Amino acid sequence: MHGLTPLQRSLAAIAAATAMNLPFGTIYAFSVFLKPMEALMGIGRAEMTLIFGLAACTLTVGMNLAPMLYRTLPPATLIAVAGAGSAAGLYLTANATGFAELALGYGVLFGLGGGIGFIVVQQGVNQTVKTKIGLVNGYVIALYPLGAMIGAPLFGWAIARHGLRPTLLALAFTVLAASLLTAMLLRLADIRMHDAAPAAVRDDDRRWPIFLRLFAVFFLAAAAGLTVMSQAAGIVQAYGGQTLMALGATTAITGAIAVARLTGGWLVDRFAVPQVAAGAHLFSLTGAILLSLWPGPVMAIGALAMIGMGYGFISGSTAGAIAQYWHRNAFGRVASQLYIAWCVAAVSLPVLAGWLYDQTQGYGTAVMIAAAGNVLGALLSLGLPRSRPA
Repeated sequence: MHGLTPLQRSLAAIAAATAMNLPFGTIYAFSVFLKPMEALMGIGRAEMTLIFGLAACTLTVGMNLAPMLYRTLPPATLIAVAGAGSAAGLYLTANATGFAELALGYGVLFGLGGGIGFIVVQQGVNQTVKTKIGLVNGYVIALYPLGAMIGAPLFGWAIARHGLRPTLLALAFTVLAASLLTAMLLRLADIRMHDAAPAAVRDDDRRWPIFLRLFAVFFLAAAAGLTVMSQAAGIVQAYGGQTLMALGATTAITGAIAVARLTGGWLVDRFAVPQVAAGAHLFSLTGAILLSLWPGPVMAIGALAMIGMGYGFISGSTAGAIAQYWHRNAFGRVASQLYIAWCVAAVSLPVLAGWLYDQTQGYGTAVMIAAAGNVLGALLSLGLPRSRPA
């Protein structure tokens, strides 16, 4: 130990999560790169959404590798190596000349390191924070859209002033520096990935029905939410918005999602998980209905914010639900398996929406598909346990 009090260790873990997740959260500002990359590389919207989907998948692979890796490697070392790999991927992306290099750099290397880091810092937080765990987990996952909210206007400005490639190089440097800072904080606080609890924490093996229902509820919200987050600027433009309006909308929407994630975690500290999850899906559904009835750029911004916030509420409440339903030693493993739903969601409706846009130059059908998913998600949510299973 390094002489830190339990409170100091908790604060160090939260600070480490903040440093790690903010720059990696710029993956949610990917829509800002759509038109510049399409113009520079000569590729289409469907290919660009495939790159985002690939990054989401490798992020999920990294998440599922993390519980195995942090059992054998010190977390500080693991974070430093993962961050260096992601920075190398962004460097390759900045120098890419075609789809294959973009896919390897951004889609594989950047995503893989981000996934490992995400679970390591989240497990560290859950090992040190003992109260208001829903709120704290909501904060940790809110850092991703918060990073996008900060990154979107910076990217827009940097691309206009300096170009796409220098902007990506700056992001690579930022990711590397943030990862090294995270490693230093984890080492300072001597964060342990598991406590001395008995092996009975494996009782979660009996909870597959709960896991599968929570998986489906999360997937249905994420499919709609990731469509918004990966293509917000493009969707607003498709409904008649100008470039500046689309960039502003991306910033506002990602900020709203960050608040919703924090709020979702706070809500499950106070209300039953089924109520929060069903309400989140119905909130998202309302946005989809409004946009279908009154299409237009202003309504698109409000409706996309509602759809994204519904996903945000689900994200925060899901992290809080894991902390309620499973022991903290199992948090990283269960969360990483649950986030497979995030990967599947990223390569489902977002890619389909991109393909539909290439065919029709519109997003109306994709919005209706998202609405149908929200109806099913609300119904499934009501079957979740109201408290920790016996």
